[in-house]
Amino acid sequence: MAETERGNAGGEQVIALVDDDRNILTTVSIALQAEGYATRLYSDGETALKALLESPPDLAVFDIKMPRMDGMELLNRLRRHSELPVIFLTSKDDEQDEEAGLELGADDYIAKPFSLRLLLARIRAILRRTEFRKEGAARPAANGDEPGEPLVRGRLLMDPARHHVTWDGKQVSLTVTEFLLLEALAARPGVIKSRNALMDAAYPDDVFVDDRTVDSHIKRMRRKFRAIDSDFIAIETLYGAGYSFSDG
Repeated sequence: MAETERGNAGGEQVIALVDDDRNILTTVSIALQAEGYATRLYSDGETALKALLESPPDLAVFDIKMPRMDGMELLNRLRRHSELPVIFLTSKDDEQDEEAGLELGADDYIAKPFSLRLLLARIRAILRRTEFRKEGAARPAANGDEPGEPLVRGRLLMDPARHHVTWDGKQVSLTVTEFLLLEALAARPGVIKSRNALMDAAYPDDVFVDDRTVDSHIKRMRRKFRAIDSDFIAIETLYGAGYSFSDG
């Protein structure tokens, strides 16, 4: 069953929410509408898939565990026909689901219970990145702040305005969370960043994440860089202290 909470006559960006928990659908929809987005609500994957293909929104937020068709299968089928930006909602300890979802093409994931402020920040960042990809031109960030200047560290180039990363001129596709963690490390090469400092860079101050979450993001980042450069060692682990970036 689908329900449009707010029309799109005024040109609002449309966010589709897919979750079998009606309370989450309602709460998130209200928060999104307050930020000026239109919303479409779906309580199962089968209904959502047909609607997402026939009338694509600007971004979708999927729960993983749903009856009839779970979020993983929904994303798998969607990716056969569409590059629609997708954020996964996962349970706190579902690291395998997080890995599988990102490999299928999810743009980011957020663990339940989640902060609405974090979800809104991720949505804004992904939509901004999508706009740059579509138009190929710079524009101000959604909150009105001017995007930062490109960051160059040796073979690494990061463009915060577009959430665009290259290594040796080859594009590296990072989630928003991974980008923010890498940006925090690359901003000051050689400086050790504790896990707490990295959490502060990637998450609002009212969101708690454990050490394993940061470690998982770093592990995935390294794997992505090593896919294009098997000798990649720029992100260093200092056991008991944290991580640092080397541009040498």
